[in-house]
Amino acid sequence: MKIEPISPALGARVTGIDLAQELDDATFEAVHQAWLDHHVLVFPEQGFSEEDQVRFTERFGELGTRTRKIESSETGRVTHPGTMLISNVREDGKPIGSLPDGEMMFHSDGAYGKRPYRYTMLYAIEVPSVGGNTLFANTAKAYDELPDTLKTKLANCHGEHMYYANNNQDVATRSLSGMREHPLFVAHEETGRPAIYASRLMTSRIVGLPEDESDAVLQQLLDHLEKPEFIYEHVWTPGDFVVWDNRCLNHARTDFSEGERRLLRRTTVWGVDPQAYNVEAA
Repeated sequence: MKIEPISPALGARVTGIDLAQELDDATFEAVHQAWLDHHVLVFPEQGFSEEDQVRFTERFGELGTRTRKIESSETGRVTHPGTMLISNVREDGKPIGSLPDGEMMFHSDGAYGKRPYRYTMLYAIEVPSVGGNTLFANTAKAYDELPDTLKTKLANCHGEHMYYANNNQDVATRSLSGMREHPLFVAHEETGRPAIYASRLMTSRIVGLPEDESDAVLQQLLDHLEKPEFIYEHVWTPGDFVVWDNRCLNHARTDFSEGERRLLRRTTVWGVDPQAYNVEAA
């Protein structure tokens, strides 16, 4: 197995491993440590089934599930309740998966829940010729380079998160997910490293600040998080299996033509209620 960094911001490419096979303990530990070190791992040229992907996912924790108040588009197309098809492919005029079209703003999966997903894993089956790339932003590196004035100001603040908070969704749509407050600065429960926990798509406000001030400070924080030096852009190839750590990353999607097919398969691992990083003790 070979592990090679792929950008100054984050990420590593892992080759010489077949993830359709069971991982022995030594390989598992090496993958886990690489994941902690690089935050995103790219495994190219993988060929595996949903069962293979689920088996790999479960090695890293409790398989994530999806609580839906409406029928899932994937019903009858996947075996496991936590598996999501991210696809614009349509049958009888309806998408066969979720999140079908266009770009998506930066976010962290499940931020609106008590136990946001620790890991997200995405396997590419069909991809467009141009676009539909995934951007990853290193929120731990962004914390390290955040001005001290903002670290002090926001040390004890929480952000309010909801589904598509800043995408002009109506109240009924937002209620599909619920709402949750989390510390703006969180400590990674394995490494202890601080990271900023906020995103343009899902963070609606900074709790406790007047609305005007919350809007202004949140905009400043989000602009900082999305600086190019914190970002790696992954251009997909069929067979890519990309896994990432939501505890220290945001991700986004670039636009792509609705005339081209895009089909990826997602699994997740449940995390824990994010805990605040003690800025004063640092």
